[in-house]
Amino acid sequence: MAMETGLIFHPYMRPGRTARQTFEWGVQNSVACDKAGFTSMMISEHASQIWENIPNPELIMAAAALQTSQIKFAPMAHILPHQHPAKLAIMVGWLSQILEGRYFMGIGAGAYPQASYIHGIKDAEPQMLNDMVRESLTIMEKIWKREPFFYEGKYWDAGFPEETPPETEDDEQHMLADFSPWNGAFPEFAVTGFSMHSPSMKLAGEKNFKPVSIYSGLDALKRHWEIYSEANIKAGYTPNRQRHAVSQTVFCADTDAEAKRLVMEGPIGYCFSKYLIPIWHRFGMMDGFAKDAGIDPKDADLEFLVDNVFVVGSPDTVVDKLNTLFEQCGGWGTLQVEAHDYYDDPSPWFYSLELLAKEVAPRVKLPGAQTAENQAVNA
Repeated sequence: MAMETGLIFHPYMRPGRTARQTFEWGVQNSVACDKAGFTSMMISEHASQIWENIPNPELIMAAAALQTSQIKFAPMAHILPHQHPAKLAIMVGWLSQILEGRYFMGIGAGAYPQASYIHGIKDAEPQMLNDMVRESLTIMEKIWKREPFFYEGKYWDAGFPEETPPETEDDEQHMLADFSPWNGAFPEFAVTGFSMHSPSMKLAGEKNFKPVSIYSGLDALKRHWEIYSEANIKAGYTPNRQRHAVSQTVFCADTDAEAKRLVMEGPIGYCFSKYLIPIWHRFGMMDGFAKDAGIDPKDADLEFLVDNVFVVGSPDTVVDKLNTLFEQCGGWGTLQVEAHDYYDDPSPWFYSLELLAKEVAPRVKLPGAQTAENQAVNA
């Protein structure tokens, strides 16, 4: 199968953007991606970061549901320690029904201590947050089964009441609303991982969730698949690379020079110069990229990223870069393109999305799929 294209909307809106502008840009991206042929759009949930300012991704999904027909949506991710799982289960079930199945659910433990503090978690340790994720999942799955229970957990209590028997055949007052997901099936879950030894990839493998790698270098990407596969096989499943999604900065234009200029001088370059590059240097997140290129992380600047890390260029160049990556790491099923703030002039961004979906993705396939295809042609 050919690689699919998806969008991941953080949304990296520059400080000063209003909530209305961020909301509008999210809906506009969903419509553009649906029209171009993207298969998925992930929308981040962040309650504290000024550059990543969407506390309610479900609002964009609900608005986009009325203006799209094919694309699937996911929060990427709902931060489970920050929400009561019973309330979240009801909301997710209803949104899944609204989207009539065009919904899957990204989950996370939370990457920003400030956001955890806002939600009453003062000294959040990774193990505690991961324990909260697992307990939250247990409660949500019980709610969706719609069978009577009462759960007293370490972090939350929740239950599902018994339905009162009807007094007459026409009595509907006793009936409980059904907020289980579309068609009663649990939604597919997705989990993101960034660090080399990501515990999220282990959780994804154990639970047979969809793995989503935030690209942090070739070694980390390969290790993500190893961790996921090992846990997946141990849990009795068969790993499928087509389910693997990789989030990366990608931009396509008619020529290599034009693509590089639009990135360096445009919203992507501004975001990395003002926000992401300082963060990556501060927390050692540039190390994997620098190792791949054999340079000192201190020497990694915006132009280095554009030339060596991002996937930037004409359709032919982007295809070549992705196929090279596929050969090096084994490939993946969906390229989740990192969205940026082209709100003031959307045309180059939407043109890039169209090129990626229509001229790039069909020419990028898993190495195994390419071999099988060639064998079939030559038979």
